[in-house]
Amino acid sequence: MVNTSFTRRQQSNLRGIFFMLGGFFVFSLADSLAKVLTADYHPVQIVWTRQLGITAGVLVLIALKGPQILRSVAPGLQISRGLCAIISATAFVFALRHVPLADAVAVSFAAPFMVTVLGALLLGEQVGVRRWSAILAGFVGTLIVIRPGFGVFHPAIFLVLLAAAAFAFRQILSRYLGNRDRTDTTLAYTALTTIVLLAIPLPFFWQAPVSLNHIGIMAVMALLAGTGEYLIIRALEIALAVVVAPMQYAMIVFSSVWGFLIFGHIPDVWTWTGALVIIVSGVYMMVREARKKEV
Repeated sequence: MVNTSFTRRQQSNLRGIFFMLGGFFVFSLADSLAKVLTADYHPVQIVWTRQLGITAGVLVLIALKGPQILRSVAPGLQISRGLCAIISATAFVFALRHVPLADAVAVSFAAPFMVTVLGALLLGEQVGVRRWSAILAGFVGTLIVIRPGFGVFHPAIFLVLLAAAAFAFRQILSRYLGNRDRTDTTLAYTALTTIVLLAIPLPFFWQAPVSLNHIGIMAVMALLAGTGEYLIIRALEIALAVVVAPMQYAMIVFSSVWGFLIFGHIPDVWTWTGALVIIVSGVYMMVREARKKEV
């Protein structure tokens, strides 16, 4: 007799994988377009423009569900999460001015390890020897990509580490808020916080688009950002997080392809080696976490 519940879960997980892959695919393209724009526009303007796509989706959500989705038990923490999103996105786009896309994405994979460390320090989560070993391996992988002391990296790569740290703090806040506020509430606060706060310094950095081509790139980037956010949220709604989370590592492949097609960048063997170490360590941590939850 067929276990229909198990079959449905398998189907949901498979759909979730496709949604997650689709989300990271469009995010990688949005990052590539952001890098294109860094040649002519300030990162603050680029990040603000990118957030327009996500904010537009949130405004539609508010129109459909009403302003009650803005009711939060911890609005201060929600705004703090938005601040982390601003720091993460702005630092990453600043780095893209000087760092190849694939390298930046590879170093940004340090975020899951930072989440584990911060979870232990701030939330009191238990971290065993094996997970600490995986964190150490991930750190080594990051060093392989950066190669400090070998004179082959641009100092802007440390902005990627700042972006990863801000993203990690954002994830910690997400864990804390997960049992207190709804997902759409968190999404709404993050989108509105970023669009409003970035609008404050925006007049100092704003430059009118110099061509219709640039306007088109900005519009597509914003649309892709909103689409990517929706696809990832949808994936996490219908599938097990431990199944779809490793799909984020496909970003290194997507970013390498865009980096080659758009900028002519080809990741060297050290970038691939470091990325592989980081990916294996990250997947190992996710598997360990899944087994822990099953016990």
